[in-house]
Amino acid sequence: MARHAQEQEELAGLSIEAEDGLCVVRPRGDWTVEQIGRFDRPLRKLARDEDAASIVIDVSALDRLDTAGAYLLGRTLGPGRELEESRVRGEHRTARRLIEETREAFQDCPSTHEARRGPVAVFASIGQALESFVLDAVDTFDFFGRTVATAGRTLVQPWRLRWTATVSVMETAGVNALPIVAVLAFFIGAVVAYMGADLLQTFGVSVFTVELVGVAVLREFGVLITAIMLAGRSDSAFTASIGSMKMQQEIDAMRVLGLDPFEVLVLPRVIACVLMAPLLTFAAMLSGLFGGMVVSWGVLDISPNFFIDRLQSSISWEHFFVGISKAPVFGMIIAVIGCHQGMKVGGDVESLGERTTASVVHAIFAVIVVDALFAMLYLELGI
Repeated sequence: MARHAQEQEELAGLSIEAEDGLCVVRPRGDWTVEQIGRFDRPLRKLARDEDAASIVIDVSALDRLDTAGAYLLGRTLGPGRELEESRVRGEHRTARRLIEETREAFQDCPSTHEARRGPVAVFASIGQALESFVLDAVDTFDFFGRTVATAGRTLVQPWRLRWTATVSVMETAGVNALPIVAVLAFFIGAVVAYMGADLLQTFGVSVFTVELVGVAVLREFGVLITAIMLAGRSDSAFTASIGSMKMQQEIDAMRVLGLDPFEVLVLPRVIACVLMAPLLTFAAMLSGLFGGMVVSWGVLDISPNFFIDRLQSSISWEHFFVGISKAPVFGMIIAVIGCHQGMKVGGDVESLGERTTASVVHAIFAVIVVDALFAMLYLELGI
């Protein structure tokens, strides 16, 4: 075996030699987290290329050793909880103990650097992702059940509801979101009208653009735009605010004071979203219809009076009720998911960012799935 060496005039060094059929790893100097970064790749390559049983570590030239250096050396020796006496040579006051303890501590931790290969690994990854999704869904339903139980107690004892917090959330999550929801809905209505005008003019029935805009905005786009904006704007705010309280142990302090976090934090947000979602949806519908009317007037020369008259005569009220009936459900789903992800935040900022991202993604996914279920339900009902 060729001799590999890294001779550097620095605090830490490493040499790897062949000796009596064994591969002897000789670390020297201070093997601390500040010094050992450059040794990770050669030791990883050594562990991959050589038989683990033939690797021996000589610690006689070591000075200082911390857990990072001990982990690097212990990983080189290969898997296993028991460390044979002959695997570590030389005199050092803490090397053997640290290597043994780090090997035991990291024994069950999967390596993040090892690349997964083969079809089995692909199916394993899919299975793990599916398992994580199912467990998270079950956890969310459990959280929803606790929220419903809290709401039931509040109905029996109405004085327990925190009206001040509820109205405050209604303002921040609902009223303050009205401008952006209206603007987006206006452009969605305009886009639908443009698409309809371009397609229907080919068949000489461009007047049906009114029906297209009416049905699309009233049944789907109005409530979906509202739900997506609530998920991206308010849902992330719920997760961030509750998550920051969780990080600072304020929620634990609430429990110590005898306050139920579901009553104080979760229920006001859920009620606010359930109440404000239909109002925002109604505003989005009006704005979307107005956008479609403006485009129809400018592109198809359909006057506003004709647009409104045809909308009233051709579009039934059931399309409006179909769209508005989804709004409270979407608002409840968004609020529950946002609060749930906030409650799951750990003690670090990275966890807060991950949960905030997850809350938005999960909320939008849930809204689209539930919207599809509503579509199938109304199709069966003939609405």
